[in-house]
Amino acid sequence: MARKHAAKDEPEINITPMLDIVFIMLIFFIVTTTFVRETGVTVEKPQALTSEPRPQGNVLIGVDSDNQIWMNGNQIEIGDVRTLVQRARAENPEGSVILVSDKGSRTGTLVEVMDQVQAAGVSQMAISAEQIGGGG
Repeated sequence: MARKHAAKDEPEINITPMLDIVFIMLIFFIVTTTFVRETGVTVEKPQALTSEPRPQGNVLIGVDSDNQIWMNGNQIEIGDVRTLVQRARAENPEGSVILVSDKGSRTGTLVEVMDQVQAAGVSQMAISAEQIGGGG
């Protein structure tokens, strides 16, 4: 006697379209995300009446109260500023250079950094300050 196996159609869930949508959304969020680069050091900014907000996508260079120079979370030497600014500007030519200096740092250190930034081919830069009366 031959046994007959009834072919049962078991329902399947096709997850391929769902995975396609998830990957498309992932790509969308990766492409539209802006990555904020910080100096890597916390500084107490000087206050100014004329401070104004700047758009993201800038090259940030920090000078702390011990006159150490910071960029992208790393402490750097004055001689490295020019090369790192040129490299950052090659990645983002539209970005501007913003110097974030602690109000207790030496003016001479800030001037040396500004000189290196100008030697890197950047003609316009800004010095970060905190707006008097709150703001940022």
